[in-house]
Amino acid sequence: MRIGLLSDTHGFLDPAILNYLADCDEVWHAGDFGPDVLEPLQAFKPLRGVYGNIDGDEIRNQYPRDLSWECEGLRVYMTHIGGYPGAYERRIQPELDARRPGLFICGHSHILKVVRDPARSLIHLNPGACGRQGWHQMRTILRFTVLDGKLGKMDAVELGPRSAYA
Repeated sequence: MRIGLLSDTHGFLDPAILNYLADCDEVWHAGDFGPDVLEPLQAFKPLRGVYGNIDGDEIRNQYPRDLSWECEGLRVYMTHIGGYPGAYERRIQPELDARRPGLFICGHSHILKVVRDPARSLIHLNPGACGRQGWHQMRTILRFTVLDGKLGKMDAVELGPRSAYA
């Protein structure tokens, strides 16, 4: 299964994203969709997502705060505000202990991270931000595969500077 992972679009869906994710089976969005992003993504590919702190009722009525599922034998847990290994949000630590995912995904920080957490036997992914709102300098997404319970071929895609659209 080929996955495209994005977050923090904040109402801006760069057309280049659809090109980069054309060969993906699913798109996962780690929150802060913003307006006018949801419908084009839903029409493009099967979409899994969680709402973020800026998302209104339209998104909160369709997507949960936390989402857990199994993808090709890999347990996945996604939320918008989660922190990262060594600095998880207080709410997230018991969730990780209860859900025991092999892959933990969050957004919010606008900082691309791919980090192992050996204490919890998981990989933490944050795709950074691909919108034009926020403090990030480079707009980013991740692409990867999941097969037999493991992550495979991962690409961090730089979409260009945020300031190009400011």
